[in-house]
Amino acid sequence: MQISKRLRTVAGMVTSGSILADIGTDHAYIPIYLVSNKKIPCALAMDVNRGPLGKAQRHIQEAGLEAVIETRLSDGLAALRCGEAESIVIAGMGGPLMVRILEEGREKLVGCRELILQPQSDIRAVRAYIEKEGWQIVSEEMLCEEQKFYPMLRAVRREKTDVLASPLTEAQLRFGPLLIKARHPVLKEFLLGERQMNRRIQDALAGQSGEGASRRRQEVAETVELIEEVLALYTEATSL
Repeated sequence: MQISKRLRTVAGMVTSGSILADIGTDHAYIPIYLVSNKKIPCALAMDVNRGPLGKAQRHIQEAGLEAVIETRLSDGLAALRCGEAESIVIAGMGGPLMVRILEEGREKLVGCRELILQPQSDIRAVRAYIEKEGWQIVSEEMLCEEQKFYPMLRAVRREKTDVLASPLTEAQLRFGPLLIKARHPVLKEFLLGERQMNRRIQDALAGQSGEGASRRRQEVAETVELIEEVLALYTEATSL
């Protein structure tokens, strides 16, 4: 089965042999891909809308996997039973919606060993939420496909011995602690574009007056400062 590079990368973060719940499954591409390639034994494909779920069911039947991939109509994690899934994938939706799903389904995460999350927006909110809830980011990836940037992460429950670990900095929340640590080339490409865009915004705001413009200038200046802070790490790495 051919799937996009984004979905293939998300699927690659799932631990082999785990029972998967794909939340917001849409066409069920990730469960079908993983089961077909014998990386996982079975999966739940869940979606809040009947239309996408119907398409998922047809794709599952066409792949001959209806015995091992179950579909469920579900608003987020609502139809998931406690302890039913070891791996939970939530991909392709906005960060605030992802946080809402995790918050409303907190009790359903009992027995879940890992979260694989790929928000389409506001990944800072997602990183901040899972850190607050006792999850630790253990893997991050970022790719550019069709001129769009897609950051994604895998998180596991923080061990009791890690409770005193330093909280994520603002730069890490925005851009990813492990992406920064790895000096990820796609992150650098993203940051260069963001710096250019924010500098244009600064130029546009330069001649504006008023409290709103002043506040916006401060926000943009702080963003540029964070971007420069992370980009400086790439320069340090090349000079070693």
